[in-house]
Amino acid sequence: MSNVTVCVRFRPLSSKEKRDLGDNICIQSMDSETFIIKDEKEEGFTFSFDKVFYEESKQADVYEFLVLPIVRDTVNSINGTIITYGQTGAGKTYSMEGPNILESDERKKGILPRVVDGLFARIKTSADSTKYTVKLSMVEIYMEKVRDLFDLSKDNIQIKESKTQGIVLSGATEVIYFLQKLLFPLGLTYTEMNMASSRSHCVYMFTLNQESISEKRVKSGKLILVDLAGSEKVEKTGAEGRVLEEAKTINKSLSALGNVINALTCGSPAKANHIPYRDSKLTRMLQDALGGNSRTALLCCCSPSPSNASESLSTLRFGARAKHIKTSPLVKVSEEKCSKKNGDASGTRDESFEKILEKMSERLDDEDIKLLEELFIQAGLFVDPDSEEDLESAIQDVVQQTISSLMKAVEELRSTVEMLQRENKAMKGRLAVAERCDALPGENADFLQKIFGFFSSFIPGM
Repeated sequence: MSNVTVCVRFRPLSSKEKRDLGDNICIQSMDSETFIIKDEKEEGFTFSFDKVFYEESKQADVYEFLVLPIVRDTVNSINGTIITYGQTGAGKTYSMEGPNILESDERKKGILPRVVDGLFARIKTSADSTKYTVKLSMVEIYMEKVRDLFDLSKDNIQIKESKTQGIVLSGATEVIYFLQKLLFPLGLTYTEMNMASSRSHCVYMFTLNQESISEKRVKSGKLILVDLAGSEKVEKTGAEGRVLEEAKTINKSLSALGNVINALTCGSPAKANHIPYRDSKLTRMLQDALGGNSRTALLCCCSPSPSNASESLSTLRFGARAKHIKTSPLVKVSEEKCSKKNGDASGTRDESFEKILEKMSERLDDEDIKLLEELFIQAGLFVDPDSEEDLESAIQDVVQQTISSLMKAVEELRSTVEMLQRENKAMKGRLAVAERCDALPGENADFLQKIFGFFSSFIPGM
């Protein structure tokens, strides 16, 4: 288990911030890991992170401390994720990409071009008996839809989960690159997406496969770079129309991300917590990065200006919570296997259905198997697993769907029980009044019963 690495980067003051408040800043540096930030009321808050990059920090500083260790792990077949988070205009995209994706000035290059250089530099120094393949997918999440930036006609990519590969983007274009050829198509795609970069989450997904010719095995590592859309206060920006709807969707997905982090860090160790990964496309895509099989780093980007102290505090509190997330990065290795398919060995859907039930029968009793069989038929859930891993994944999907259905049924039952409890309480109250009325003389009892009936029509549960 390892904690998420969290760093903070303060950009220099903008020209507008200097015009409004001069050179005033709301942060006080204590050391390279700790600082004090003051809010609008001049109240100070102390924060400590793995590393703090102040205004004079360089792009290379961020890469070497936060990113390079994860790049090395990816070449060693350990998944990695790097996320930039912060309000609009805080320096996320500059940190991730630089002023331009094709920036020639080495000092200004962002995380993305440095990752490309770092990956291929590590590959060049590897053993000759290893064959490498590097694949890249680029997508954006805009208005809760995943769009393929290599093929803009694919504007609703589905996010699926595989037991062997983790979270995958079904149907997303995967382009294979070699060394110097990588940055050119990246630059073309960047020009197409740049217009909406602050209105969408941008995700770069590198997959590095290495095949050992001598040992006949394949290892794979995945590196995901996420440039999140900016969090912002709608009342402060004055957004209207479509821009307002975009801002609401962005804030909703970022809230879902915060909810996932809260669930991961605030649950009881003795009790399994429900983690709401499926509440948004963003959290679903980051499921492995947040508490799963990945080494994860978060760069919180902030403005040092007192005019943005509230937003900066919100970003810092988000980072402080994320620091407590624990992940379980593992090396993925698969031995080379002979194909299991010979002639007409591929089974029909019904045969696959029977295979799943047979597998489940090893763990469940006969009544549970019959229930699952009925659920399969009603849901039309038929799969055609090609391997043991796929079969296990299919079983896991069935179990998850069954659990979700049971949880929904439990919630409905709980609501029904609460309603019955309220009605029971009201009934006891009416009986108590009736008993008191029976103890009174006849005319008084009739009068009280009428009064009680009158108020009951206005007061629920009486």
